[in-house]
Amino acid sequence: MPRKNAQDSQAIPSSQVLRRFRVVFNAIRSHFKQIEKQVGLGGAQVWALSVIRDQPGIGMGDLAKCMDVHQSTASNLVRALQQKELLRMDKDEHDKRHVHLYTTPAALALLAKVPGPLEGVLPAALDELSPQTLQRLDQDLAELITLLKADERAGSIPLAQL
Repeated sequence: MPRKNAQDSQAIPSSQVLRRFRVVFNAIRSHFKQIEKQVGLGGAQVWALSVIRDQPGIGMGDLAKCMDVHQSTASNLVRALQQKELLRMDKDEHDKRHVHLYTTPAALALLAKVPGPLEGVLPAALDELSPQTLQRLDQDLAELITLLKADERAGSIPLAQL
């Protein structure tokens, strides 16, 4: 049954909004499947590689910030990429606890084959929205998250890993 708002006598049925969510999720899933099929890596790994390529020598904390993920998530991505010999990790000369990350030639060749956008279709699309639209979307999604009683810590998990 459609919900009615005092301001809007032509309320949109919740089923229509649900269909729109399905379209968004399907677009995201299709993009990540295409990436994985083409290059054999998950979307989050490709995104991490692209950030490291674009910022040679980036540290783990800055990588996590760029991807808006928890540092342990970034660390897990880096570990997997290092095992595949797609990146190099150099310890900082002054503080051995810090590392600098660099892509390998194999990673650069792999990234050249990836269908864009490298960060994923949703972040790229969100970057195209106006500030006013982003603000409305943020407020509306915050209300939905509250109704779902969802764990907001899930917001630091890349969509490609869900």
